[in-house]
Amino acid sequence: MLMMSLRRMFGARRIPASTFAAARSAIPPRRFTGDPIFRMRSWPDLPEAGRTAEIYRMLSVMSSQPSSRRWLVERSGIAPRRLDRLLAQLVREGAVEVIDPASFLAQDAATA
Repeated sequence: MLMMSLRRMFGARRIPASTFAAARSAIPPRRFTGDPIFRMRSWPDLPEAGRTAEIYRMLSVMSSQPSSRRWLVERSGIAPRRLDRLLAQLVREGAVEVIDPASFLAQDAATA
């Protein structure tokens, strides 16, 4: 009601078409790498050989946020094969959960 009164009082004018390009989202589209994501469920009981600074650093990060295999390889300082063996051991023990990012793509497609 207020808007109608204001339009009558000031005269309704048509707003000219914008000369600006169509607005685009500032958020870049997500890219799915297919790289598995690991999320810590519980702190593992490591053998003596597994108690290194690199492994403790990696586990500390994983305890606060899910981490992709690529991220872990790039930043943990652990050789990729050794990292894969460690992650497989942690998954078998139930200390780490594996998340498939492709499942998010399927969910997005289903909701679109």
